[in-house]
Amino acid sequence: MKGTLLLFGASGRTGRVIARRALAEGYRVLAPAHADCPLENTAAVSDLVLTCGAELVLNAAAVSNLEACEADPLQAHLVNAAAPAAMALACRHTGARFLHLSTDYVLEGRRAGLKDESSRCKPLNIYGESKREAEFAIAEAYAESLIARVSWVGGFDNHSSFIEQTVLRAQRGEALSAIADQFSLPTDAEDIARALLHPALGTCRGILHLCSGGAPMSRLDCAVTALREAAACGLLPAAPEVRPLSLRDAAFYRAARPQHTAMSNARLLSLGIPMPTGAECIRAIVRRLAHTLSA
Repeated sequence: MKGTLLLFGASGRTGRVIARRALAEGYRVLAPAHADCPLENTAAVSDLVLTCGAELVLNAAAVSNLEACEADPLQAHLVNAAAPAAMALACRHTGARFLHLSTDYVLEGRRAGLKDESSRCKPLNIYGESKREAEFAIAEAYAESLIARVSWVGGFDNHSSFIEQTVLRAQRGEALSAIADQFSLPTDAEDIARALLHPALGTCRGILHLCSGGAPMSRLDCAVTALREAAACGLLPAAPEVRPLSLRDAAFYRAARPQHTAMSNARLLSLGIPMPTGAECIRAIVRRLAHTLSA
């Protein structure tokens, strides 16, 4: 037994993958349900961290839907910023290790290219603002914390990410389109879980970009790569065309999206934790989808 992990957000898409990995690696996983510890109640959050005896606390919980954050900024603040700050402060008192998942959407996003951990932050929406607020609050509450920024996460158990949904929509014969001028790097939830629990992160603190490597990819690049792999796996007879869209024309987005948030994972690699490229990540997710659908 490696010890006790208190995992907030274990019922979420990324949280489920982390929980499964942690159990496989020998952790005792405490996964409080919302009814038992509502994240809007910072006192309850603090009490749980202070009394559960966990050596490792990991926060994968968030209101991550951008439009939901715009509709209810107070909820976004409480869950995305106030709760993690309470976790960090409680970990400072217990001495537990605290890991928190943040996002590339805290970055300014105006200039192309890979962003390192020192790059300028200027969120464009309530979601990004609440996650950036959490970064400041956690650093102030417990400087030993690790804040891992992730980007465009896929590979979920319920196939709900952009990558899997693109393939499934193609199988149904639907017309496909994707944003061609928004750039980041897709990251597999399995790779996030593996990296978070890697022994090399044991003494790492501050901001860490936890993402795939390689050149920045647009949503359109991701869709095309996924469809080509799906055809190679036999999920599709051929890769269908994808109509390019511009962020300016994406009327279905009510919250603003940053254009360039691809992150450099050089610091992560320097710790000896390997990561695939964005394209390799997509191909792995599609192959996993093919295996699941054929089972």
